[in-house]
Amino acid sequence: MIVLLKKELRSFFSSATGYIVIGVFLLITGLFLWVFPGEYNVLESGYAQLDGLFSLAPWLYLFLVPAVTMRSFAEEKRTGTIELLYTKPVSTLQLVLGKYLASVVLVMLSLLPVVIYYFTVWYLAEPIGNVDTGAFWGSFIGLFCLATVYVAIGVFASSVTENQIVSFIFAMLLCFVFFLGFDLVASIFSSGKVITAIQSLGINAHYESMSRGVIDSRDVVYFLTVSIVFIFATKWIVKR
Repeated sequence: MIVLLKKELRSFFSSATGYIVIGVFLLITGLFLWVFPGEYNVLESGYAQLDGLFSLAPWLYLFLVPAVTMRSFAEEKRTGTIELLYTKPVSTLQLVLGKYLASVVLVMLSLLPVVIYYFTVWYLAEPIGNVDTGAFWGSFIGLFCLATVYVAIGVFASSVTENQIVSFIFAMLLCFVFFLGFDLVASIFSSGKVITAIQSLGINAHYESMSRGVIDSRDVVYFLTVSIVFIFATKWIVKR
């Protein structure tokens, strides 16, 4: 599995994919946070916070993560190289995990540089260091967890088709459903308990909970469970 993980990472960075994903994410977040006027702009807000980053990032990953994962299995099927992978001494689960973890590593590499934004805001604060550190790291961890679920969904979408474009669109739709779809369905109801129950099935409720700076085990279990479900669904599809 480690060999496969390294192979996938090499393929990301031997082509433009890895650099484009990291570059686009940092460019767009940088422009919205520091250049473009609006609700995301840190300098205009008057507060030493990065709420704009963590509001914007899930939507960026909604497009960028499917772009990373769309070729995972779709390209292997289209070119026939999937048959070669079957001959390797790895199980189906190891094959899926290798591709999944490679995409997770790439997404993490795009996320790590935003720590620079934290230190920038730290020194811009009055007095220096007057920043809600707990909220930042809670949001950072929450965003990483959100991205891991997006990756699991994207790898699953790639396993059901040979067409990368179809994989991209399918993954994007599934990610949207899990991120905001349950909230939209919940808005139909008036009962508070029903609304809470439906919202708890979606990513957004757990992501917002972690963004408050409190890492609740229920939120962590949710992200792990959804990721595992899609990983094993991918394993089942590939094994068929």
